[in-house]
Formats: sequence, structure tokens, C-alpha cells
Amino acid sequence: MSIDLISRLIGMIVFIIVGIYWGSILGEAASHAPGSMPLQTYYFVFGLVGALFGLILTPYITIRPVQALRSLLVRISAQALFSSLLGLIVGLIIAALLAFPISMLPTPFGSVLPFVGVVVFSYIGIAIFVMRQNDLFAVLNSLSHGKGEPESEEQSLSKSESRTILLDTSVIIDGRIADIARTGFLAGTLLIPRFVLAELQYIADSADSLRRQRGRRGMEVLSQLQKQSIIPVRLTDIDVEGVREVDDKLVILARQLRCPILTNDYNLNRIAELQGVSILNVNELANAVKSALLPGEILNVRVIQEGKEAAQGVGYMDDGTMVVVEGGREHINQEIPVMVTKVLQTAAGRMIFARPGD
Repeated sequence: MSIDLISRLIGMIVFIIVGIYWGSILGEAASHAPGSMPLQTYYFVFGLVGALFGLILTPYITIRPVQALRSLLVRISAQALFSSLLGLIVGLIIAALLAFPISMLPTPFGSVLPFVGVVVFSYIGIAIFVMRQNDLFAVLNSLSHGKGEPESEEQSLSKSESRTILLDTSVIIDGRIADIARTGFLAGTLLIPRFVLAELQYIADSADSLRRQRGRRGMEVLSQLQKQSIIPVRLTDIDVEGVREVDDKLVILARQLRCPILTNDYNLNRIAELQGVSILNVNELANAVKSALLPGEILNVRVIQEGKEAAQGVGYMDDGTMVVVEGGREHINQEIPVMVTKVLQTAAGRMIFARPGD
């Protein structure tokens, strides 16, 4: 039996009692009038109306407001909640200190302004502490470390080990996360929520062969992470109620846990950045670790196909960077030394222009 049905039944009983009570009052008041209905009729009619009101209105005055408040609290980070509570306490203290002198004002100001002061100072306190929550927690962290004393090596190591990184479905399917984790460049714990695992399983069970293959690849990557990774991988049942989209759940969960999201999804990257969530993008990491080349440098490239322009040939470096070789068409299927003439950074990645070396 659901909580909604239970609340409706309890509300129906309460409204029946209220209806019978008001029916008895109106019945007794109308009993002296000629042609009035029997008192039992008033009981029945008003009790029935109360039962209908109880069945229909009870969830809207009990459960629905609580669910809306709970959904709102889930979306707010723990830091914002703590800052709001602290600001409310400070605002109430200031309002209490000013209540006595304000109450000495002539009527009606002395009776109205103390209540207005409580509302105004509570709002100001909450607003100020929420706006400066990052500065507040920075001060608290500095005080907890001993008035600006530098962290010891053990403290910094435990801090890095306690770091949590949320994994997105796209970065699991991509597969490069297993190689990155194996190198040891990621510090902390890789956290995989259950709803991400459910989405991965849904993709693996898809009727589309390509999606099914990608989902099964993600399952294999997860298995590799748990067996071979030098950093811990943990599954969690933490969920975000009232939200259906996986990306929205990840952003809200990252705000609550104050941790970054590891992804290569461009849309999730933009949404998370707009909401103040840190993002670790695998594509940006791949672009950052590509070797830097300057015009005039010599490198060996195997020309594998023709280019768009006349006499051009196209090859690729080990990291996947495209190299366009001017006059390289006659060297197709040959590995030749080329000299870099220009490096072009595009939205799709980096492109290198070169010509056959002397």
C-alpha cells in the first residue's frame, strides 16, 4: 500500500469527523426552522462531503509539499545548506538583539516591526552566507589546518586519496579511461553510480547492433578498471530523486559530493560548467598530451592516401594527428621524412601541414 493511498484514507477519516461536527452544528441551528431536515441527514451529507474532500485534497496539503521540498533539498549542495543554516542563525540573533529596542516604539510600530525584522534579517543572513559560501569554507579549512600552516605530506596524500571522481557513461564506453587509470595520473577513487551502470546495461541490451557493441565494450572496460586499475573503483547506490536524465543526476550528485565528473560528452561538459561543476574531459587531455611541433622540424610519416588538393598526400602520426604533405601524392604507401611548415588547431583537433624533406 502506497503512502499516497494511506494519506488519502487518513485524510478521509479526519475530514469525515470534521464534516460530521459541522453538520451537527448546522443541523442544530436549523432544527428550529419549519420544514428542516433530520439531524442524521446533516451528519450524512456533511460526512460524505468531508470524505470526498479528504480523498482528493489530502495529498496536496500533506505529501506533495513534502515531496517538493525534498526534491528541492536534493538539488542543493550540502555546502549551500550549511551556509543557509548558518546565515539563518546569524540573522535570527541580530533580529533578537534589535527586537527589544524596536518594541519600545509607539504603536503599531512596536508590535509590527520586530516580526518584520526577523523576516528581513533572516533573509539577508541566508543570502549573504550563500553568496559567500566558498569564502566561508575556505576560511574554515584554513582554520582547521592550523592558521595557515602548510599541510604535511601525509595530509596532502590522504586528501588526494580521498578525492572522488564521478564517471560518465560516455567515458566508460570510450575505453581510454582504463589506460589513463593504469598510468597512475588519476588520484582518488573512481565512483560509478548505479544509474550510470543501468544506462550502460540498457545500451548493452539494445536491439541496435552498434549500440549493443558499444555497451558491451563499456562492460569490458569496467571489468578492466576493477581488476587492473591501480586506483580504487567503487559502485554506489546513491540516486537523485525527482530527476530522470542521467546527465542531470550526475551534475546534481557532483554538486552534492563536491567532486569532478570524468567525461568526454561535450553537452554534459557545457551543462556542468554552467552549474559550477568541475569537469575532467578525456578529449582535452588527449589534445594536451600530443607532442608539440614547430615549423621547420623533421619527422617521419607514412603517406597512406591522397589529399583534397592536387598533389597532396595524407598521413597520420602515432597519436592520430593528421599530417597533410604537399607533393606527397607520389609517395603513397611510403614512409618519408617531412618538414613541418604549419600547425593548425581546429575544432576537430590539430592538423599539421608539411612538405617532403630534403
